[in-house]
Amino acid sequence: MTETTLHFDFTQKATRQQILDTVLESLDENKRAAVIDEMAAIAVVKDHHHNLSEIAETIKTLPLSEKAKQHLFEVYDILAHAEAAVHECALEETHFHEVGRGSAVQNTAGICHAIDCLAPERITATPVQTGSGKVECAHGLLDIPAPATQAILDTGVPVCAERLEGERCTPTSAALIKHYVEEYL
Repeated sequence: MTETTLHFDFTQKATRQQILDTVLESLDENKRAAVIDEMAAIAVVKDHHHNLSEIAETIKTLPLSEKAKQHLFEVYDILAHAEAAVHECALEETHFHEVGRGSAVQNTAGICHAIDCLAPERITATPVQTGSGKVECAHGLLDIPAPATQAILDTGVPVCAERLEGERCTPTSAALIKHYVEEYL
């Protein structure tokens, strides 16, 4: 029996959409259609989550397996720790901006659900393309990678030496990569 490996190619971009597309492409046609339908049923009612405790409360209500819920919480825990490090504050004092939007939580929940459905035995990836330039966010105009993204990548996620223009890895996608990828090739 061969091992099921999910491999991400992040040499051009490492966005949530790239992650989702790779997972969906790895599913057979029938399973892909079912996962897409199930993802559409993941409704995040709250427009904005300001901190990890609000995210945790929302996660409890989502129609996901307990395993996918745990993965989703762990991804947001990585984000919260990065924000706390960047803002030099306690974890409980972190404040989510873009990553706390309902649509971001819903999208990230869908990725966790899709990976749970695929159930790979191993997850690998190339080094991550972070991009370069500036990005406008709640904290103003920031260098790419944004500080929270960089804080996550600095925990042992290898990056591409060549930096392409634009934001190609966000804090949420960096957290997903940090959480799921076991080996970089």
